[in-house]
Amino acid sequence: MSQTSFSTTGVQTSLMMKTADGLYINLHEAALINYSCMHLNLDDKNMIFESWLTPDAIGDKGYMQAPNTSPWRTIMVSDDARDILASKMTLNLNEPCKIEDTTWIKPIKYVGVWWEMITGKSSWSYTNDYPSVQLGVTDYSKAKPNGTHGATTKKVKKYIDFAAEHGFGGVLVEGWNEGWEDWFGHSKDYVFDFVTPYPDFDVKGIQAYAKSKGIKMIMHHETSGSVRNYERYMDKAYQFMKDNGYDAVKSGYVGNILPQGESNYNQWVVNHYQYALEKAAEYKIMINAHEAVRPTGISRTYPNLIGNESARGTEYQSFGGSKPNHVTLLPFTRLIGGPMDYTPGVFEMDLSKLNPDNHSHVNSTIANQLALYVTMYSPLQMAAD
Repeated sequence: MSQTSFSTTGVQTSLMMKTADGLYINLHEAALINYSCMHLNLDDKNMIFESWLTPDAIGDKGYMQAPNTSPWRTIMVSDDARDILASKMTLNLNEPCKIEDTTWIKPIKYVGVWWEMITGKSSWSYTNDYPSVQLGVTDYSKAKPNGTHGATTKKVKKYIDFAAEHGFGGVLVEGWNEGWEDWFGHSKDYVFDFVTPYPDFDVKGIQAYAKSKGIKMIMHHETSGSVRNYERYMDKAYQFMKDNGYDAVKSGYVGNILPQGESNYNQWVVNHYQYALEKAAEYKIMINAHEAVRPTGISRTYPNLIGNESARGTEYQSFGGSKPNHVTLLPFTRLIGGPMDYTPGVFEMDLSKLNPDNHSHVNSTIANQLALYVTMYSPLQMAAD
């Protein structure tokens, strides 16, 4: 079997298998709209897969109101694995494109203030003075900078210069907005408002500088799992993006989903991802969702879903490292549903050289990292390091 997310409930799709006589079988679903994500339970004794829908906080697996349709269940079988890789069935089982004018949806190569935080060289937070930040109350102008904040105006301009010099079209910046001091693991509903920058991040100045260099800035929205809070601010946040020249956003859902008891895979949160995607289309914004539900071909209907993560990406190379064969399996599993922002492009494999406290070793080579740009399809490609 291929690498997948095994748990007490079974296995996540897309599931790729190979029989003893060389037949390849792929199980997945297509057009996951207003429904719970499907996992598979395996009856080892009888070798039978059973569909298992992710329940909500009170144990209900879904709510249906007629007229309605469930997602497609897909089975692809071939004696050549490349046929499954080449199949467009998952995409084609989705509705045709619903965005009338798609000229604003464009492929892009980007760099970003991101990897240095992942490795621990820099921090997302601006200060260490406030162990318990209150959104809209904490006065960061009176806080003492911690000296490790990554998203500073000066540093972002260096990234913009690098992008302009080396043919990249965009720059992503994480940790630009207030709230990162107390964002993870505390089940806080109000953490970010997605529009208030730290004192050392000059939104207008960076916008003007990037424009002068022909570079597009990419926004970052970390929800800390509080999807309810993100929806409160979504219109305001997307309008803030357009007012400041941002056409694409990387959204994140790190941590337990709020309201408590919900998950990344049940119907209510699946509907949130779809709501964010459709709302972004109204503002002509491209979406790159990380930690969201794995895709099921919806990018055919809403191509502003230009890429998303939804699998173990490059960042795990800084958290102990993924096995080298991980990237050979992803095209036959995760990529069946749509493009992946895998964020390749790490060129220093010994991370202790970036951060003496990080003893991870990237299980890759420079040749392997370059090959990922060809094998891990996405209209959105990053040079991580």
